[in-house]
Amino acid sequence: MAGEFWRQSRFSNKGINSAVKTVDFVDIAMSEDQHVTHIKPTYHVTVSEAPKFDLQSYIANYKGRTVFRRLYLIASCSTALQEEAARLAVAEAKKGSDVNQYQDAVQLLATITGQDVQELMDKKWLSNQEKQNAAESKRLENELKQYKNNLIRESIRMGSEELGVHNHNTGDLPNALKSFNRMRDYCTGPGHIATTAFRTIAVNIEQRNWLGVQSQVAKIRALQQMKPEESAKNQPKIFAAQGLQYMSLGDYKEAANFFLDVDFAALGDNYNDVISANDVAVYGGLCALASMSRSELQNKVLDNANFRSFLELEPHIRRAINSFCASKYSQCLETLESYRVDYLLDIYLQEQLGLIYTKIRTKSIVQYFQPFSRVTLKSMEKMFGTSSISTTNGQQSSTGTITPFVQELIQMIESDALQARIDLERMVLIAYEESPRAIMQQQALDTVDNFINEARIKLLRLNAINGGLEVKQAQNKGKQTASGAMYISSLVDVSSGSGQFQGQGYSLRSARG
Repeated sequence: MAGEFWRQSRFSNKGINSAVKTVDFVDIAMSEDQHVTHIKPTYHVTVSEAPKFDLQSYIANYKGRTVFRRLYLIASCSTALQEEAARLAVAEAKKGSDVNQYQDAVQLLATITGQDVQELMDKKWLSNQEKQNAAESKRLENELKQYKNNLIRESIRMGSEELGVHNHNTGDLPNALKSFNRMRDYCTGPGHIATTAFRTIAVNIEQRNWLGVQSQVAKIRALQQMKPEESAKNQPKIFAAQGLQYMSLGDYKEAANFFLDVDFAALGDNYNDVISANDVAVYGGLCALASMSRSELQNKVLDNANFRSFLELEPHIRRAINSFCASKYSQCLETLESYRVDYLLDIYLQEQLGLIYTKIRTKSIVQYFQPFSRVTLKSMEKMFGTSSISTTNGQQSSTGTITPFVQELIQMIESDALQARIDLERMVLIAYEESPRAIMQQQALDTVDNFINEARIKLLRLNAINGGLEVKQAQNKGKQTASGAMYISSLVDVSSGSGQFQGQGYSLRSARG
């Protein structure tokens, strides 16, 4: 879904084409019974520039399995931080119990440094961890069997939860989901159901199963009789998960609305195993810029006292939104462009960055042109891009080669994003305005058509009443039944313009003409 960017100026669509060619986000290893046992991420993204963030400070905002996943992505994509991130990923993997993550990190580090994998691999730790994982799995499965034999619901629930957490920590995501699904059958209260749903959401997010995330969120929302303090604690997690889901599916307006509703004080660092407060600020701000008008940005984002606390963590996002609302589009795009490298190294934003930046840039061009009836292409190119590289199809105007910026305007006009025409002879962009006379004539024709349709329905009702087809009010009943005339009206296809009704042995024709 990531679009391809054009580097046209210091702040224009910069180089996703130089950084993002194709993205194959997962390499799935299949077992004999054809279920997914291990998801090895493979990224075909190269980021040559150094990001603005400090790696140690950045990764300290997270906990759990997302720490390794983010480090692995940075090591795979960033040439400036690849070795440091790979070594941190190896160290992080050894803190946990997922031997597959450790092997992936060691292989990546060997590829980066050119060393032999066997020299970097800690075989003793690997062997011991595999034995510990197998022993722990066997112990938890035996305990769960005993709990089921004793028929104690709470013990079965806790045993299923422990087994699911263990499978999740060891990277066995399918069996983790099975355990959490079995766990829900033995939940005795809304708190237990919410806990189970959030654990399932974490696994589904790691698998990028957004339909599963939506299903679990719906279960949490349907809970009744939950304590107010528990509901207040769960609500920001729900909104953050739904915002992440909609952003990953490309529905940026819905994603922005959910991110904007996240309670800053309630979220804190309670959901750092999935998303941090800084991520909410970045995701919410970018999705809002890509989907909301200037008035909505002012009212829902800048004037939002709660979201303002998030924006304080990422002041450049607030600066970009302020610039857009103040019609300073070049400053807005320049600010976003300066953080492009950071966003390319984000685990959820990377695949959406191209489309988000394209939408923001398109909105900026449209908003810039809106007050004018005509604008010279030279002034717009100065504002949004200065590249003069000829297009691949070799199109030329009378004044020279069509620039990529002009080609971009052509694509916007063809997609109806920009209501304008281009005069290549004079190099002017002219606003397309409909004739007021044609608009008035069309409105008059629409009014006549509406009058004819309403008259046809009224005549049909009169004919039904005259024909004795009206169902009169039932006697000795408190409720009134629907009339037969209304029933007949609902069966007539008014849009066909026939004015006829056939059915139940009757034939009616309206008294037109």
